[in-house]
Amino acid sequence: MRKWTCWGSAAALLTLLAACGGAPEAAHEEAPPPAEPAATAEYHPIFNGTSLDGWELIGKTGDGYVVEDGMIVCPPEGGGNLFYDKELTDFQVKFEFKLDEGSNNGLCIRCPKQDKSLAYEGIELQIINNNGERYKDIETWQKHGSLYNVFPAETGALKPVGEWNEEEVTVQGTKVKVVVNGKTILDVDTTSVTDPAVLEKHPGLKRTSGYIGFLGHHEPIAFRNIELKEL
Repeated sequence: MRKWTCWGSAAALLTLLAACGGAPEAAHEEAPPPAEPAATAEYHPIFNGTSLDGWELIGKTGDGYVVEDGMIVCPPEGGGNLFYDKELTDFQVKFEFKLDEGSNNGLCIRCPKQDKSLAYEGIELQIINNNGERYKDIETWQKHGSLYNVFPAETGALKPVGEWNEEEVTVQGTKVKVVVNGKTILDVDTTSVTDPAVLEKHPGLKRTSGYIGFLGHHEPIAFRNIELKEL
């Protein structure tokens, strides 16, 4: 009778396994669950409706800006540069505004916090009553939503004087987009400006961060529901 040794048994087993396709694979390790997606930034209010806490007024004229009934109001002969007191890079800001007959204001983006030359040292987007009698002959790049002195915006989006308009501005990288009452009136890339004279006059086109704010020009206007989303 043939006797099997331990070594012989092991060799036979290995031979059998090889014939059947090799040794069994190690137990499969489960892949870790996918990481949760980063939380999407949301809009949040930056005007509390009762005070100008979190804002700074530079170069005040007249009564500057006042808070009335949940609105930031620039009264007649008032103005100055009212900055939200946080430096920003890429962002979206949305707000409502109500025009008067002579309304003339501006939204500065990526601006230095100073009282003059913000349309050049930073970027100014026009806020103006295109249909006002005194503004009937202004340049196309002075119309509402235009990037002042550089890119003209499309017209026809504003509501009549006394009604509330909605505006959303997106600033991301070198791109600037303005939507008024659901209509895109400006969508530009500042790197498309190559004229050396324009670039010398507007160094603000190359800024990558700065402040947002309202630039009052002694004319009445009201703002409300101002919200910000950082990108």
